[in-house]
Amino acid sequence: MSIYIGPVFDMARQQFELIADHLAIPADERPRLLYPKRAVAVSCPIHRDDGTTAVFQGYRVQHHLTLGPTKGGTRFALSVDIGEVAALAVWMSWKCALAGLPYGGAKGGITVDPRALSLRELEALSRRYMQEMIPFVGPHIDVMAPDMGTNEQVMAWFMDTYSMYQGRTVTEIVTGKPVATGGTLGRREATGRGVIHLAERALHLQGIAPTGATAIVQGFGNVGSVAAITAVERGMTVLGVSDHTACYFDPKGLDIAALAQHAATHGVLAGYSTEALFDPAELLAQRCDVLVPAAMERVITPDLAARLQCRVLAEGANGPTTPDADRVLEQRPEIFVIPDILCNAGGVVVSYFEWVQDLQQFFWTEAEVRDRLNQILDRSFAQVMARAHQDGVSTRTAAMAIGVEKVRDAKRMRGLFP
Repeated sequence: MSIYIGPVFDMARQQFELIADHLAIPADERPRLLYPKRAVAVSCPIHRDDGTTAVFQGYRVQHHLTLGPTKGGTRFALSVDIGEVAALAVWMSWKCALAGLPYGGAKGGITVDPRALSLRELEALSRRYMQEMIPFVGPHIDVMAPDMGTNEQVMAWFMDTYSMYQGRTVTEIVTGKPVATGGTLGRREATGRGVIHLAERALHLQGIAPTGATAIVQGFGNVGSVAAITAVERGMTVLGVSDHTACYFDPKGLDIAALAQHAATHGVLAGYSTEALFDPAELLAQRCDVLVPAAMERVITPDLAARLQCRVLAEGANGPTTPDADRVLEQRPEIFVIPDILCNAGGVVVSYFEWVQDLQQFFWTEAEVRDRLNQILDRSFAQVMARAHQDGVSTRTAAMAIGVEKVRDAKRMRGLFP
């Protein structure tokens, strides 16, 4: 029996087994590559504003420390469980290896709706979670970052809590912090910008000029909103956007700047307009050049994969396409898939830059951050394309094969202790 259960981890396991078969990895090597090194579950009690005490369940999974400390976000959402967190940690391992970063994958989270907490309660819960994690994390052990339901402010609380216990300021314990507390310029926008940068590369391969191309973005959080804004900056027309509260579509294009302003003011897309409201279940199936699923896992099913009308599928979210849907997409060569571990790697790449800058106490300009990010993304994209061509496989298989091979080779060379 394993504690790692649920549909998201089952998906990660299925993906790994497909790659392990492709790489002919012996059966006895597979569990060491797949299963996390460490999983921590904690209870996080806080005082509510009404004087009662509430207890929330928190988790942190560290997949492997073979290449360096683990790295990964912290998610505050009602969907969080140990299986989901473990799957995200596994995917992060392959993502870091593909990008050539000296990290293993990690992920953490608390099962909570952060919108149901007051600001004081959110701070109390954030600090309590980090307090419980202190024995298991550190700048050279496990470095946290924001994810769904968390942001720069939560990272600042994490960093301050850890620093108070160390008796000195330790900025490098988390990334995604405000610039004023040791964060890096360009970190918040890195994932969304990276998605569009790679989408442009894919459009060129498809013979489509990015200027004048059309896009649809599912999810309007940090990744989706920045992707939509960046797409417009690059000359694309964004036809549709959605979040968990509303969906808008206009074949003539949406005013993304106005939508972003509304979301920044109200926290959600709901209430922006009644004229362009659209069925969220049908948004992803509309015709466009670039489709960006930037919300949750497992949204592209086999049925939806058969109905997609995009030319480039740029996976801004982690695990948006199920393995069964992948098999459908492999029969549709007209759709270029940029797999998640490549497409949304911009966030962890610039998190790495932030960690390096904090360790050195030497900070870069935003132009330097952008240039170095694009260099790594371009290098990874080229490696994936070369591997896909060499092996005659899909871009997802190529990307994951590169990541798994790097981790496997490092484990083999280091050996098994004792």
